[in-house]
Amino acid sequence: MKKILDHFEEILSAGCLLAMTILAFVNVISRFVFKASLSFTDEITTNLFVLLTLAGASLAAKRNAHLGLNLVTDNLSAKWQKSLNIVANLLGVLFTGILVYFGVIMAYNEYRLEQLTAGMQLPEWIFGAFVPFGGILLLLRFIQKTIEAVKEEV
Repeated sequence: MKKILDHFEEILSAGCLLAMTILAFVNVISRFVFKASLSFTDEITTNLFVLLTLAGASLAAKRNAHLGLNLVTDNLSAKWQKSLNIVANLLGVLFTGILVYFGVIMAYNEYRLEQLTAGMQLPEWIFGAFVPFGGILLLLRFIQKTIEAVKEEV
């Protein structure tokens, strides 16, 4: 179970990417063979891309792979580097907290208003929930990285 949780973002990202690839491939084949596009594939692929993006951002946070200004930070003392790392992670927590908050509001409004997707006529909140779900993954990683940065010895 711990291995699955440790690699959840990788598994989720791979699953999304695999599903998107298969759907796009099936749609291309459908266009050539049947001369008709499968409209639902675009809808699913677009929504999976949102989830993939947030899972990828969470994976980048886990691996300390987000962009930074190494030109500036590498020339600072270890104490200042630690301080900036904590501030950067706290800003990540703040940003993703806002993202989750408004994502929950968005998904709730889609549920309350009984909105349906354009092509498949499925409840929109199902796909809208990808935003707070992915945001929670990212938020947890930023919290984890903030705690690690605070505990890091200078």
